[in-house]
Amino acid sequence: MDLFTQETLNTQNNHLPLAVRLRPTRLDQLFGQDQILGKNKLLRRAIEADRLTSLILFGPPGTGKTSLAWCIAKITQANYAAINATTSNVEELRKIIAASKLRAKEGKTKTILFIDEIHRFNKAQQDVLLPDVEEGRLVLIGATVHNPYFSLTAALLSRSIVCELKALQSADLVKIINNALTDKEKGLGNFKVKLDKNALDFLAKSCEGDARRALSALELGVLTTPASSDGYINFNLEIAQESIQKKAVVYDRDGDGHYDTASAFIKSMRGSDPDAAIYWMAKMLYAGEDPRFIARRVCILAAEDVGNADPLALVLANAALQISEFVGMPEARIPLAQAVIYVSCAPKSNACYLAVERATQDIKENIVQDVPDYLKDASYSGAEELNHGLGYKYSHDYPGHYVKQQYTPKKVCYYEPTDLGHEVKIKERLEKLRQTSSAECGETQGKDKLK
Repeated sequence: MDLFTQETLNTQNNHLPLAVRLRPTRLDQLFGQDQILGKNKLLRRAIEADRLTSLILFGPPGTGKTSLAWCIAKITQANYAAINATTSNVEELRKIIAASKLRAKEGKTKTILFIDEIHRFNKAQQDVLLPDVEEGRLVLIGATVHNPYFSLTAALLSRSIVCELKALQSADLVKIINNALTDKEKGLGNFKVKLDKNALDFLAKSCEGDARRALSALELGVLTTPASSDGYINFNLEIAQESIQKKAVVYDRDGDGHYDTASAFIKSMRGSDPDAAIYWMAKMLYAGEDPRFIARRVCILAAEDVGNADPLALVLANAALQISEFVGMPEARIPLAQAVIYVSCAPKSNACYLAVERATQDIKENIVQDVPDYLKDASYSGAEELNHGLGYKYSHDYPGHYVKQQYTPKKVCYYEPTDLGHEVKIKERLEKLRQTSSAECGETQGKDKLK
């Protein structure tokens, strides 16, 4: 049973979108991706030798994942079955697998199963593929915009070659657009088009490495723009901007785009670059990110990376968080920007973060210290009989409201203030206190208290 015939690979139908009609059928027609398809690269060798078993392709939209699958099917002369994981199910998978087994039994060509958005399959659906991929009865090519190491099972990944496709360079998109305008068989070569250089550069830049988006915009502009008196369609910058409409930002809320952008945002603030931090924040807000998510990240960084070098940073970050919750967008972006810029420009210290990390590690690795009796709670009846609180020195009874006293049975030192910002004053005070002896604090003025 052939669910998909070779007619599926025919891209000459004029009713198909331009991006589909122009899908390459040879590897040398693919633009970009030299890191996986260059001369003597493993994937290219496997394809040309027809030794491909299973392949997972991941990368941004419009980088050639589907096109590469089509190329492989044409090169290897394999039967091609294509499904989308968002609309498919186990029953359909079993039908395709059964058909591929029948073809193999009859000595016909092998079957390539292309699964778009394969990350949408759950573990049970992915496991259905394992036996036939393992035995080589089916060549699986999965495509996803998500990192497969987070979304696919380890069993499937271990049986696959995993390749990352990068966003196409502007130069690659220029070649693809020009090729579309000259191709008379599948492209727009039968139209008389004058493509303005500014329009070409705009398309190549604004599509952010997405060939499908560039070709769709080109086709829309050409087909909807009337020819001028000389018979040519003048595809200028204005038409290019209209064809693109609102710029789409690659930012998936639960995938790499989300986490990578958030990571760049945090690292820019930590690196004291307010301009970069504002850029990544603006990108997240433009893509529809919850402003509270951004505010929470600013609060965390204000405590972890600024700390006591500028205690006001955390106050301002918390204020931005509260304001963003009841103001909402678009106004929330203003206090968020204020907090982001302040935190970015503030002196940095991770001494507080390191202190709690060291203390936690100490507790994990060593014997947990008991609370000394004189520090135990003495507010309840009977505490005095247990000697709880006996011998405790009440700081406010001494000059400078300080008295030297050991607060852990075993001496510990976790907090090491830096020489930056407000932490300089904290460091100076701590050093002074640590050098002060009990005698210098005037122990005679205060008595040991039961508190």
